[in-house]
Amino acid sequence: MIAFQVSDMTSARCGGVVTKAIKEVDRAALVRVDMATFTVEIEPSSASARQLSDAIKRAGYSPVVA
Repeated sequence: MIAFQVSDMTSARCGGVVTKAIKEVDRAALVRVDMATFTVEIEPSSASARQLSDAIKRAGYSPVVA
């Protein structure tokens, strides 16, 4: 499990954008977004934490390892 704090997610739409970005680098990843705590938990199948973080950054957000 890899978790990121993404404090600049402000709506459910943001969570969807982040999930889509993660799925683009790891289609089989399990993603859970908790908007109450601004946390994204990922169970990757092939991507590294770095690749996932980079994908979130490309989507316009600022992930911090939680």
